[in-house]
Amino acid sequence: MQSFDLIVIGTGSAGKTVAQTVREAGKTVAIIDKLPFGGTCSQRGCDPKKVLVGAAEIVARSEQMLDKGISAVPAIDWPALMAFKKTFTDPIPENTEKKFVDLGIQSFHGTATFLSANTLRVGDDELTAKQIVIAAGAKPQPLNIPGEALLIDSTQFLELPELPREIVMVGGGYIAFEFAHIAARAGANVTIVHRGKRPLEGFDADLVNLLVKGVEAIGIRIVLEANVTRVEGEPGDLTVHYDRQGTCESVAAGLVVHAAGRVADVAELALEKAGVEVGEKGVKVNAHLQSVSNPAVYACGDVADKGLPLTPMASYEGRLVAENILNSNRQTFDSDPVPTTVFTVPPMASIGLTEEQARKQGRKVKVLFQETKDWYSNRRINEPVAGFKTIVDEESGQLLGAHLLGAGSDEVINLFALAMKHQIPAKALGDMLFAYPTHGSDLSYMLPD
Repeated sequence: MQSFDLIVIGTGSAGKTVAQTVREAGKTVAIIDKLPFGGTCSQRGCDPKKVLVGAAEIVARSEQMLDKGISAVPAIDWPALMAFKKTFTDPIPENTEKKFVDLGIQSFHGTATFLSANTLRVGDDELTAKQIVIAAGAKPQPLNIPGEALLIDSTQFLELPELPREIVMVGGGYIAFEFAHIAARAGANVTIVHRGKRPLEGFDADLVNLLVKGVEAIGIRIVLEANVTRVEGEPGDLTVHYDRQGTCESVAAGLVVHAAGRVADVAELALEKAGVEVGEKGVKVNAHLQSVSNPAVYACGDVADKGLPLTPMASYEGRLVAENILNSNRQTFDSDPVPTTVFTVPPMASIGLTEEQARKQGRKVKVLFQETKDWYSNRRINEPVAGFKTIVDEESGQLLGAHLLGAGSDEVINLFALAMKHQIPAKALGDMLFAYPTHGSDLSYMLPD
């Protein structure tokens, strides 16, 4: 039995933040991961995805400017793009583990399983600690359909040596739309099959409608209210069957991608042996991100039932947990709005309440919604879809929500986030002078009088 002050399960943004902070405070720390060290975002998620999005943006921008000064559209060389992506991802496990070694954090490779409230097994090793942090992230949620094993997940998509001609995305959220844009710009025919009435349900409905028009204009087919019932065939020659309003339909594909949501990756942890409760969204935690049922255990990042499944949120939660471990739960979870972006081409970004949410709360609000493809910042690059919606509280003048679609949205949303965090009134934000002409300088026209 090996004993530590702290054991961390997971080496992503949340887990490594906790481990490093607590170790730097002089505590003994062990860290465990069943996957290559470094976490999902840097190896199997946000970062490699954004590399591919960068190539898709070049193609899209060239297509938009064809015969407007640009004479040819470049083609994506998929194997070469994958090789470039690997220059970012391949060094991460070794570099992560080396940093742990340099800090004196003891690393364990394998699946962690609880034996009791504060004891774990990893392979042949048994470990115990005063406190344990679960930061194991998320995994694709089971679809529970025949032929599920024929689908690939987002990790496998980001490792594809070649891109098939016909691709089906099962699901209508971030992953489906981002991968669909990448694949379409690389020359694939893409179909998105989603069971809901509209895709990207967490985003403003009016902006999603604009985005959908742009998506369909580049040849991506979207099938809504479609329940996938089974997938059959052989790899490279598959058929996706789905039920749509009582009618059985199907679509053929060389590749089918699971993009229908993720769940906390806790199935192998045997949390019942530790008395740790799990809900639909993950490990149940209190305001200190401490397990509601086992005070020796904390959870942070995508595996916990608080906060959005975003990398900045995971890092923030990791810092919060580290502070609470070192200083007896002095910090509580901050529920301030967090900006989020779906990296389609163009991107769509959001922070705070949607119009629907604000009205459901009974707020008296000013709402400004406008398509902006004819604004100079969009017209100069011939952006085919763009728009915004802002929601301001009539009584206080504070921003309640901002929703943007178009080039630069992923950066401009951070200005709205800064204003909301520090309670800068909408009028004061609109009076700011920004460098011109930039996407940021459009902000003053996005706020209601």
